[in-house]
Amino acid sequence: MTPRQEQLVALGAVFESAYLVDRIAKTGLAGEANLACMLGSLLIRNPEDTLEIFGGDDLNLRDGYRALASALERNPQSLQREPLRYSLALVTLERQLDKRSDMLQHMGQRLDQIQLQVQHLGLTHESVIAAFASLYEETLSTFRQRIQVHGEMRHLQNPGNAAKIRALLLAGIRSARLWRQLGGHRWQLVFSRRKLLDDLYPLMRRI
Repeated sequence: MTPRQEQLVALGAVFESAYLVDRIAKTGLAGEANLACMLGSLLIRNPEDTLEIFGGDDLNLRDGYRALASALERNPQSLQREPLRYSLALVTLERQLDKRSDMLQHMGQRLDQIQLQVQHLGLTHESVIAAFASLYEETLSTFRQRIQVHGEMRHLQNPGNAAKIRALLLAGIRSARLWRQLGGHRWQLVFSRRKLLDDLYPLMRRI
């Protein structure tokens, strides 16, 4: 896998989180495996490669890849507007988080605690999801800029759905951080769209 494709795996995961947030907000549903993949990425600290963070392959990132491709292609008919909006907001929030070493330290400590819960309950147990959601509220929800999620009110007001959305936004922040650490920059989405697509299409064909 090339360095650019490593970046695209991480960026695809940002879009996967955003896609799942959009799905839950509009339908109340999200694939269990996709949800577990994204939540699990929050707990991998020292991976040997980027794919290890997402379970060893990128099968559960396919919807994120499609949403990313639609953004890069700029085809109005296929553009997934809400996942794109959420993804760009996650990238922006991550830059703000990077300036807060105190908050990053707190997040690391809380994730260690959540890891213990996962060992007893599993990644997608409601108590674990609630813990991830609470961590998002304690940290990223305190920034002036917040992500406004749009969808069906009956789904958004469901406490379980609200917790999943916050947990997925936290996972999206982690992926945005990984993308930047791998050399990703927001300007690439504007000025290097064709190069990104050329490397993204082979990843999409694999799955």
